[in-house]
Amino acid sequence: MKKSVDTSKITVGLVGMGLMGSSIVTCLLIAGHRVVGVAPLANELDASEERIKAHLHKAKEEGLIKHSPKRYLKQLTVTEDYGLLKDCNLVIECTLENLGIKKAVFEKVEAVIAPDALLTSNTSAIPISILQKETRHPERFFGLHWTEPAYTTRFLEVICGDLSDQSKAEYLYGLSSQWGKEPILVRKDIRGFIANRLMYAMYREAFYLVENGYATIEDVDRACRNNTGYFMTLVGIFRWMDLTGVPAYHTVMQELFPTLNNDTKPAKLIEDIVTSGGKGVSNAKGFYSYTEEEARLWEQTYKEFAFEIRKLALKYPADVVKKKLSNKKKKKS
Repeated sequence: MKKSVDTSKITVGLVGMGLMGSSIVTCLLIAGHRVVGVAPLANELDASEERIKAHLHKAKEEGLIKHSPKRYLKQLTVTEDYGLLKDCNLVIECTLENLGIKKAVFEKVEAVIAPDALLTSNTSAIPISILQKETRHPERFFGLHWTEPAYTTRFLEVICGDLSDQSKAEYLYGLSSQWGKEPILVRKDIRGFIANRLMYAMYREAFYLVENGYATIEDVDRACRNNTGYFMTLVGIFRWMDLTGVPAYHTVMQELFPTLNNDTKPAKLIEDIVTSGGKGVSNAKGFYSYTEEEARLWEQTYKEFAFEIRKLALKYPADVVKKKLSNKKKKKS
């Protein structure tokens, strides 16, 4: 069992108060931290506070928090002043995926925080071993890779770089369990980390199947929803193979692996959408066609689904079978 930490005594800073940053701040507030949110862009100040308030009100409605949103907001400071990070025990950088921008942020943060404070990045694309070379104390630098909505999902990757102190990674791993996460500790740095490498292999094959006429976009999504989507929340890849018979997968792999797509460039299908300015539901232009109303409703529906799937997933934590075995032993004794 992971050792409990008093989160009220740990002040966390976050730089970059956009959509993801606001969601991460909400998670940290719910976990009991004092949070200092730095908004490098002035227009993020008011917008981020409104987003966080909305997240907390929704969390209250869904039973994620016991107290009023006002109580949690008292623990939050939103500012443009990096100097207010000086007392933070942990700082999370959550800015654009640009090495130059991140380097500039690290310099401003490290100018004020203590040498023993932890510094992390929410990058999903730049290797931690590259980023930590841009810092004064690379041994205290790690990746914290979140997914949206950060305050409802159980996902979080704690990533070590080549120069990271493993004991500090273990500390973050334990702390993140108090953020409502089932964390993944990435012990060796690799581009894309764990979840993205698995997902992007699937994305690549999806593009191949559509562009070569094997299925439509709708067909591929339907296959994911009604097959992979059924078991992934409970068991993941390896447990699924255990449950359904390992030898069968070995046989299929021998025949299937040589036929899988191995392109190294983005598919034309996504290139065309991006080139034409498509962003997905945020501007009603993506792989599917949307009216503005449909796009808004998809965003709303996904948020509703995130809370519903969370409720179901919490009934089946990673140690669900161990708990059942323990209960059986107690009944027998």
